[in-house]
Amino acid sequence: MIAVVGPGDTDDPVLLADAAEVGRLVALAGHDVATGGLGGVMAAASRGAHEAGARVVGVLPGDDPAEANEWVGEAIATGLGQGRNAVLVGLADAVIGVGGSWGTLSEIALARRLGTPVVWLHGWQILGPDDEVPVAPTPEAAVIIATSAR
Repeated sequence: MIAVVGPGDTDDPVLLADAAEVGRLVALAGHDVATGGLGGVMAAASRGAHEAGARVVGVLPGDDPAEANEWVGEAIATGLGQGRNAVLVGLADAVIGVGGSWGTLSEIALARRLGTPVVWLHGWQILGPDDEVPVAPTPEAAVIIATSAR
């Protein structure tokens, strides 16, 4: 399971196209995809993965599974608000961030704390005390880094 995370409120065509491509490539690499289940990057990645035949899991912040975007096959309504970020990255073998937001940063940080490999596409450069979060130049590179990390 690869989690694809990113801003839910973006309408940036580059981010949305790249998120859809990441979802598609993860699916073609034989992995299931988990997202936060809502709009923006989450919906684009869900769509790309769904259209390529992957199982798509949406880990929702609210109590209503009907809030999931139309490409989510399995909706997990956590009722945890932003705390659902920990559930989402906890399901993942690797995390790909697409675009930057504070919620995305929290997911990247939680994944790092769990020891889960992460890569960021169109993200922020983060230099940790011992390492840095890899930043990929393309969707293809992001998926290669994420799927070869374990």
